[in-house]
Amino acid sequence: MTRLFSRISIFVFALVSLSLAAGAEGGNKTLNVLFIGNSFTARHNLSTVVKAMAEAGNPGLTFNRTDVIYGGRTLKDHWRLGTQNIVKQSTLTEAEEKATIAALEKNVADDPKDKYAPSALARHRELLPKIEANRKTWDIVVLQSYRDDIEGDPTLYAEYAPKFAELAKAQGARVILYETTPTTQNDKPLTAAPDSAPVLAKERAIAAVAKKIDAAVAPMALVAHRCQTQRPDLTLRFVNDAHLNQTMAYLTACTLYAALFEKSPVGLPVDSVTDIRHFEGGRNDKTKDRDGNPITRQFSDKDRADLQRIAWEGWSEFQTLR
Repeated sequence: MTRLFSRISIFVFALVSLSLAAGAEGGNKTLNVLFIGNSFTARHNLSTVVKAMAEAGNPGLTFNRTDVIYGGRTLKDHWRLGTQNIVKQSTLTEAEEKATIAALEKNVADDPKDKYAPSALARHRELLPKIEANRKTWDIVVLQSYRDDIEGDPTLYAEYAPKFAELAKAQGARVILYETTPTTQNDKPLTAAPDSAPVLAKERAIAAVAKKIDAAVAPMALVAHRCQTQRPDLTLRFVNDAHLNQTMAYLTACTLYAALFEKSPVGLPVDSVTDIRHFEGGRNDKTKDRDGNPITRQFSDKDRADLQRIAWEGWSEFQTLR
């Protein structure tokens, strides 16, 4: 009996030790996350809000985020500007990077009006001598859509998201499709929820792309519609600026959190969002946003809880479309 008890004790101790070791390893995890997009990622420093939520909801996590932003550009533009080299930087060769630089130099010479090629050229010239120092792999690559996900067949997003996803997955990275919804964001409180039919049609199209490349999705059209249904008093874009406002940015960060970790953002302590574009009236007041309201929005406990819940419900609903 004593011998049996001893064996059981040793077995239990081994299980506990393994559990503690796994917990310690999980508690000190690092995620290297690449965000590819335009101003819908740049505004409100969205990736830093996601970082704050990720680290708050996962104690011990280090969330390293990198943004590659070209204002108003699509994934097709990113491909032309060489962003695929950033995605595959762990295996990028000097010859590949030199070829990209040469192509961009020709682009700049041939089209002086292309305001994006010079900044892309500067980015790649800076990367060339640092190729070996940038061999880290990405754990997650976030691919932002814009208007290119709702027009055309096949759409540009459906064409280029798989190209980037193939490179990301080659190094073991997960892919998240960050779907924007600029045409459905409301700048005034609503008296009735918008028609859900076009939203669901769009989400089915995004779901088809996600299924094809085995990607997670931040389904912002569906989340926005749910917010408009449950909280019609809230606005999701600026009046004087077509971009997502602080409320929509918060919803987006919560939804990206859900897509990243497949768990609810409800209860996260992050309670504010600050835009990067300020009021440009006669005073040029940097404390005000584009509508003249405080550039930082501090959400009430109720609003924070509602937005977190709505994001989780919208993300969860999307899973039924896949």
